[in-house]
Amino acid sequence: QVQLVESGGGLVQAGGSLRLSCAASGRTFSRNTMGWFRQVPGKEREFVAAVTWSGGTTYYAESVKGRFTISRDNAQNSVYLQMNSLKPEDTAVYHCAARGQLTGVIYSRSFEYDYWGQGTQVTVSS
Repeated sequence: QVQLVESGGGLVQAGGSLRLSCAASGRTFSRNTMGWFRQVPGKEREFVAAVTWSGGTTYYAESVKGRFTISRDNAQNSVYLQMNSLKPEDTAVYHCAARGQLTGVIYSRSFEYDYWGQGTQVTVSS
């Protein structure tokens, strides 16, 4: 059974930092694109960042560019999201996702991902 489990969320003041982790089990994703999305109640899931299997290519939503950094450790079958200079509008449940097909292409739409974690809550206070 494939599982993606996020951790590292919490409550932080505006301007602070958090580092999210996503650990995969059940299969390896070392050759798959992985990404982070976020969702607030009543809104659609929003793309945040993605990284190719090698880590050589990353892509970010404009709203987080320059503040967030996505990285991965294929030996640990994990992906990370370092979030700096957090803003109240970053408050959301953050989900990691993995593309099932082996590929070196970046994807930014939720339907392009096959596996999802349950999410971790990030709350940024003003």
